[in-house]
Amino acid sequence: MAGESAHDITGLLRAWSEGDESALDSLMPLLYDDLHRAAHSYMAREAPDNTLQTTALVNEVYLRLHGARDVDWQNRGHFLAVCATLMRRILTDFARARRSLKRGGTAGHVPLDDAILVSNSPRVDLLELDEALTNLAAVDPRQARVVELRFFGGLSVQETAEVLQVSPETVHRDWRLAKDWLLRELA
Repeated sequence: MAGESAHDITGLLRAWSEGDESALDSLMPLLYDDLHRAAHSYMAREAPDNTLQTTALVNEVYLRLHGARDVDWQNRGHFLAVCATLMRRILTDFARARRSLKRGGTAGHVPLDDAILVSNSPRVDLLELDEALTNLAAVDPRQARVVELRFFGGLSVQETAEVLQVSPETVHRDWRLAKDWLLRELA
């Protein structure tokens, strides 16, 4: 990303933090491709019968961002990290709704394994993953955040390191340990 563009994004984030609602509307076109890529990365892992589309996920993130007025936005990475958290919540809520008896969703689950975490294979039981991530966050919040940013947000190791303000090696280590922990938890 060009320095001027990164500067523009940071300026718009600060303006939005200070109450300029139009800043979000100016910001979204600059970051839409990043958000769409992150959403697409996750949606590729969803079950084939999923009716939520990538664009709908990005739009839902946009709608929920309107309620995030009190965030002290720092930079592009911080914004994308918050969006990753929102995507996780949206997808978890969507999975709960699909599974509820009222909607007839009692499908069996496929356990999370290492291949699913690093590939585009479908069918992760999102509700079990969400519960496992919540449990992991109680043990090691940073490892849970690494999984959230990489798996739900589609951030690279470098981007995750920037958001968490740690080295890429730390992200690699946390990613490996978190995957092992989640595999045990979901087995």
